Amino acid sequence: MNDTQTHMARRVRFTIALVGAVALLAGCANMRDKLSNNEKVTFDGLYFVTTVDRQDRKEREKFKVFVRQPQQSLDAAREAGRYEAVKYCIKEFGTSQIDWVSGPDVEDGALVYDNGRLMFEGVCKP
Repeated sequence: MNDTQTHMARRVRFTIALVGAVALLAGCANMRDKLSNNEKVTFDGLYFVTTVDRQDRKEREKFKVFVRQPQQSLDAAREAGRYEAVKYCIKEFGTSQIDWVSGPDVEDGALVYDNGRLMFEGVCKP
């Protein structure tokens, strides 16, 4: 192989490595976006607006989850609330363990509503 061929081979390898690095970075950015709060998670194909409120700043393990428009699908709304609760506990304490005060597994008649929103209450178990 002469100097020109060696130089061309290096340029091709460099170009391939550069394209690979750009693709890898693009993939990382895509994964970051999927993990951000901008990703809309659906349940049975339905999207629910959910909020988590700490009951007390000093006792952040105690929380309430509110799920708007649960009438779309009660089963899906339960799962949306459970998902937000687990996400909150993992973020705050690194665990998905929850002691429910009023949780998603109760019978329909025992569910708690607040201004039309489904409400769950729990305590993260650190």
